[in-house]
Amino acid sequence: MKKTGVAIVLILLILSMMGCKSLKQSKKFNVIQNEVFIDSMMNNALDKNFFPGAQIIVGDKDSVFITKNYGYHDYSKQQRVTSDDVYDLASMSKVLGATLVAMRLVGEDKIDLDDKLGDAVVNYKDTPVSDLTLFELLTHTSGLKSGIIFYKSLMFTLDGSPFLNDEKSEVFVDLFDSMYVNKNIVYDKKYLAFEKTDGYIQIYKNMWLNPEFYKTVSDSLALALVNPRGSYVYSDLNLILAQQMMEAKTGLKLDVLANGLFNDLGISKIGYNPLKWTSKDHVIPTEIDNLFRKDTLKGYVHDESAAIFGGVSGNAGVFANAASVSVICQMLLNKGTYQDKQILKPKVVKTFKRSPLAKKGIYRGIGFDKRKPNEFYRKDDFGHTGYTGTYFFLNPDNHRFLIILTNRVHPTRTNRQMYEDDFGPKIWRQINNHD
Repeated sequence: MKKTGVAIVLILLILSMMGCKSLKQSKKFNVIQNEVFIDSMMNNALDKNFFPGAQIIVGDKDSVFITKNYGYHDYSKQQRVTSDDVYDLASMSKVLGATLVAMRLVGEDKIDLDDKLGDAVVNYKDTPVSDLTLFELLTHTSGLKSGIIFYKSLMFTLDGSPFLNDEKSEVFVDLFDSMYVNKNIVYDKKYLAFEKTDGYIQIYKNMWLNPEFYKTVSDSLALALVNPRGSYVYSDLNLILAQQMMEAKTGLKLDVLANGLFNDLGISKIGYNPLKWTSKDHVIPTEIDNLFRKDTLKGYVHDESAAIFGGVSGNAGVFANAASVSVICQMLLNKGTYQDKQILKPKVVKTFKRSPLAKKGIYRGIGFDKRKPNEFYRKDDFGHTGYTGTYFFLNPDNHRFLIILTNRVHPTRTNRQMYEDDFGPKIWRQINNHD
């Protein structure tokens, strides 16, 4: 009887301690206060048409505190955003595709950060970019120019007139970005077909590319070293070349490598070319492209360079819902482990999320975006943003993360209100500063 009484006391004591721990944890992050703030920010953004809709998740390495959907797929307000909908992540793909794959390959000793481009990819041997390392590519310190508009080489006008003009006229009719598109643009039939053609790569629902065009792309990339090596210039070209290095080293395409990692994490609402794994109804539209694809983009990547590569590129191409991204955030905050499974080596995670060039005033991580400490960001925060209106950041000190997915480029990329408002950074500051 005495033993029973002692056991009961011990059980009550343990339950009491668990309750205190739970209470302490709930106090640590004030869900109600933060949700009110986020609702206010989102409702203001929707009222002012920052974007048609959004998904948001706030959590830490062990839990999800807030997960909400707002608004609609587009401004017709016919279809509400749901948790199963997937967004075009744009440059968040640099991390959630190419960088994660690089981290896994480095951990498996299949590639090294000091490996040189020309040693891995034969096309670049004995070219000006031959000696560029994977480290330089992933930290944007290669010296490559900020970008190359590959797709414009696939179009021309018979009279040599420009593709775009500041003023609307009989010739320049439809709006693209902040300019008007020449209605007399024609496509180069040497490289583009508008029906399925053997050996061609599908780059849009009605467009197929002759793979011979990739020789032109490689030649352009080989001559893209225009800045001093070691200087910071953010460039899509870096991740395109990093992709080519990893594919050459492994003999596998980037999407195959990334899917292997996603499968290990048990996430299925993420990947390249979303119409291969989800329905069109669950893909959020991006821009009305009046220049190249002449359509509202839905189910195909927004980024034109990634489109040229068939929707699979180191710089862009990943689509996902916020829930899938949250699993990756928790894995990273748990030193590469998720649900007792080691996805990435802890040492590799530590290496990639640091700022190895901070003494030079370059605050980037390896692949990851990091910021000089300011009112919004701490020195160890890491993540990335995307041109389509996407954002995710992690704080390794309090183990919190924030994911915001929007389609601010719908119907046009000229809508930059969420950036002018510091929309993402304000929410990031809120969830880190108010405990």
